[in-house]
Amino acid sequence: MKLLDKFLRRRTAADAEMSFLEHLEELRWHLLRSLMAVVLLAVFFFVNKKLLFDVILLGPQREDFWTFRQMCRLAEATGIKALCIKDFSFTLTNIQLAAQFMVHLKAAFILGVVLSFPYVLWEVWRFVEPGLYPREKRAASGVVLMGSVLFYCGVLFAYFLVVPFTVLFLGEYQVSSEIANQINLSSYIGTVTGLCFATGLMFEFPMVIYVLARLGLATHELLAEYRKIAVVVVLLLAAMITPSPDIFSQMLVALPLYGLYEVGIIISRRVSRMEEVPQAES
Repeated sequence: MKLLDKFLRRRTAADAEMSFLEHLEELRWHLLRSLMAVVLLAVFFFVNKKLLFDVILLGPQREDFWTFRQMCRLAEATGIKALCIKDFSFTLTNIQLAAQFMVHLKAAFILGVVLSFPYVLWEVWRFVEPGLYPREKRAASGVVLMGSVLFYCGVLFAYFLVVPFTVLFLGEYQVSSEIANQINLSSYIGTVTGLCFATGLMFEFPMVIYVLARLGLATHELLAEYRKIAVVVVLLLAAMITPSPDIFSQMLVALPLYGLYEVGIIISRRVSRMEEVPQAES
């Protein structure tokens, strides 16, 4: 609350025509418009139940999913038949009366948030931008476009790579051949949506580094110095994001995340060089 109050007072000082309460009113409308965008898309997915579940959410647990089809093509090209994955050994079940309806609502809302992410980010930027100093505005230029692209890259990466292999491992894992896997629907949907959304947010890291570097708060020397700590943090984040205890699924998330850290170092170095040129000329 203190940070919000400080920011709103900066906006009030920059725009004397609006009072503190008027800024709060403006914030309320930004939040309402964002919520309306999420709700409209959520309603669309709720109505189109077949698209939401049969095509999108239940796709990664079928052998004809895009990822598994590519694995079979790779198996044909290399002659390694084990790469072609078929015959999933688990089924999805529902054991609670209202569970399917609640899962339907939750899944539609999450897909609404994912698809409306650029608009929500734009609304946040519209509110924040007037309260920034010119230097901060320059540092955050392009944040909506870059943030949206990175978020969707993370979502698609998780959906087509992390989720299928996580579902495959957890769905086929058995402690005994006498125990059949019957996966709860809410558990499956929670795993798919949670992995995609969390990975999408984690892919925002290069954008955060870029903004911090432009503001002079993060340098490539500092980031390079903390590489070892970054490895530990990335592994912990990967363990939290992936529900699967196997090292394969965790590495599918950890390697790209650490790659994003290295990208952040490169971005920070380039930003430093860009700022050194004007200083040298002056």
